Amino acid sequence: MGLVDVTPKAVARRLLEPAMRLSRPVRLTCREDKADRLLADLAARRLNMVLSDSPIGSAVGFAGFNHLLGECGVGFLAAPELAKKHRKDFPKSLDGAPMLLPTGHSAVRRSLDLWFDSQRIHPIVVGEFDDSALMSAFGQAGEGIFPVPSVIAGTAHRDGGVEAVGRTDQVKERFYAISAEENPTHPAIIAIREAARRKIFREKVE
Repeated sequence: MGLVDVTPKAVARRLLEPAMRLSRPVRLTCREDKADRLLADLAARRLNMVLSDSPIGSAVGFAGFNHLLGECGVGFLAAPELAKKHRKDFPKSLDGAPMLLPTGHSAVRRSLDLWFDSQRIHPIVVGEFDDSALMSAFGQAGEGIFPVPSVIAGTAHRDGGVEAVGRTDQVKERFYAISAEENPTHPAIIAIREAARRKIFREKVE
């Protein structure tokens, strides 16, 4: 399996976990890299599937198939003191707030920038990250407010020592499984698709 490096690790774990629960066990091998290199390996059949935050584009030169696993809104989390300071009057409270954001390589960063502009919000970007886990670590240390997919916001809140600042459904995070076949038959891919569509993106988020 390939994992595009900007995909949040907590989401990737939940998406891939069903492949570890099959009645006939499979060995899951995950490679994290840039999208273009992973798609090249998919085209060469060195990978069965690529998990990505955006669909494959026509410019890639590879006739892969996009399978939308699900979508969700975006929650904003921060260390308790910072969350308390910026929770009131959300989202206007984000104006001038210290913000940790994904880099421009990610689809959600582009959506966030558009949303900030539409709301006339100008946060102070104090850090940009390809690695969502590193971004969360800085957020837990109180360095800034950071976004997470709302589907994992409750878990991040409980496990990371952070608190909710607010949430918006006007920004969507989407997750795709990209395969070389239109109808993949690999049992792990089938399990991942079914669990994502029937459970993961249907759960209510705290």
